[in-house]
Amino acid sequence: MSKLSPLIQPEDLTWLNLDDEIVIIDASAGSKARYDEQHLAGAIFADVNEDLANIGDFASGGRHPLPTSEQFSAVLQKLGITKNSHVIVYDDKNGGNAAARLWWMLRAIGHEKVQVIDGGFQAAVKAGFPTTNKVQIPKSVEKYDVQDWNLPLSDINEVEKVAKANNFVVIDVRDASRYAGLTEPIDLIAGHIPGAVNIPFTENLDASGRFLSPEVLKEQYTSVLAGLQPENIIVHCGSGITACHTLLAMDYAGLPIPKLYVGSWSEWSRNNKEMVLKN
Repeated sequence: MSKLSPLIQPEDLTWLNLDDEIVIIDASAGSKARYDEQHLAGAIFADVNEDLANIGDFASGGRHPLPTSEQFSAVLQKLGITKNSHVIVYDDKNGGNAAARLWWMLRAIGHEKVQVIDGGFQAAVKAGFPTTNKVQIPKSVEKYDVQDWNLPLSDINEVEKVAKANNFVVIDVRDASRYAGLTEPIDLIAGHIPGAVNIPFTENLDASGRFLSPEVLKEQYTSVLAGLQPENIIVHCGSGITACHTLLAMDYAGLPIPKLYVGSWSEWSRNNKEMVLKN
């Protein structure tokens, strides 16, 4: 059996409701009101803050730390997701950042049947997928046993140790203006981790907000990664959400999934670490 693509094209969505194991998840960040007004037919809402994170002290884990295994197990049960489910996830932001976070979380617990809609809500609507304002009630399912996160993770201590090393690369996927310290709309301090290179997640996308082809993405990242092993590649953003977009892009390109630094800039900038404040 061939590996399932991490992306599903909106034009290929028409067959979804023919399969009882399909679970559609709307992970639109902060857009419960939009979900209540209009969402893809059959979609269940997952809250980024409540369902995909365990928010506490931003200085210890950043703005969106991963939930515990027990917490995520309860979330999956609440959403009606079982180990047999084929999960289709989307959001309403350009690029699908929150959707990519849920994709990464599911892949990290060993769930292979999960795909993100390329282009998100807008692309699915444009392709003719039906929408509704009817709240979808998840199926009642048994508990999904979650053991641990099995995709590679990094932490603030490792990043501090290796960010400037020649045999590592730390990728910051935030907008160039945030990386350069010119603006910071969310966190307290503008700047970046010393040694980190900036590859904005938007460079994974074409002008219409769809992912570039696997071939183009592979060429882009191969030139930056310079033959490094995935354990020597760390990807971060502001709070561990948008970084997953780049991890998805790498997987789509056929590259190994590197380490995710979940705490990201929101944690780093609150811990008196060395920072590049303005280029």
